[in-house]
Amino acid sequence: MSGGGPPLRRALPRRLDELERLLSVRPPRRTVTGDEWKRAAVAVILRDAAEIGEGEDLEVLLIRRADDPRDAWSGHIAFPGGRQEPADPDLESTAIRETLEEVGLDLRGARRLGRLDELAARASVPMRLAITPWAFGWTGPSPDLVLSGEVASAMWVPVSHLGDPGRRVDHPVEHGGQGYTFPGISLGPHVLWGLTLRMVEDLFDLLEGDPRPAAGGR
Repeated sequence: MSGGGPPLRRALPRRLDELERLLSVRPPRRTVTGDEWKRAAVAVILRDAAEIGEGEDLEVLLIRRADDPRDAWSGHIAFPGGRQEPADPDLESTAIRETLEEVGLDLRGARRLGRLDELAARASVPMRLAITPWAFGWTGPSPDLVLSGEVASAMWVPVSHLGDPGRRVDHPVEHGGQGYTFPGISLGPHVLWGLTLRMVEDLFDLLEGDPRPAAGGR
């Protein structure tokens, strides 16, 4: 569960090559250390809508997770991804494998843009879990997505929509019998909030060229 944090700013649309450059000059931060932490990875998949004649903005692929009481992120808007398996050689491989399993998109030939800051899941997750987002650029025709049972829907969302202040909302959440309100982004009938919102804030820091130190906590 996640709340608070700085407000998103309205970033101008940028191109994939510029995002790749920004990622190359700002080393990502590691948040946690220790063998007691489980690891996971997600794929932040971006495409240049102008290249395929579907707009002028960068777009990012988001999914809505299926409703499942066993899932700490049941029904959430999220990036494709999941926990690292013993057979995964590294966390980038985890993000690629999970994306193929969840939405049928093979990122092995996609443009690798770099890694965002590692984030630690908050108290609503019953384990110590650290998540690493990996950014990929998708070029060429719009891909056909094949959703697994873990994914209710998928959508390409303009990055400018995520930065639009008019889409900021207060999102009510009930947890442990208590009611809370968290910042979110309205995406039609759904709200992006929590851990994914924290990742989006990191992405906006990059899009706006906001340099960060390579070390330190969050």
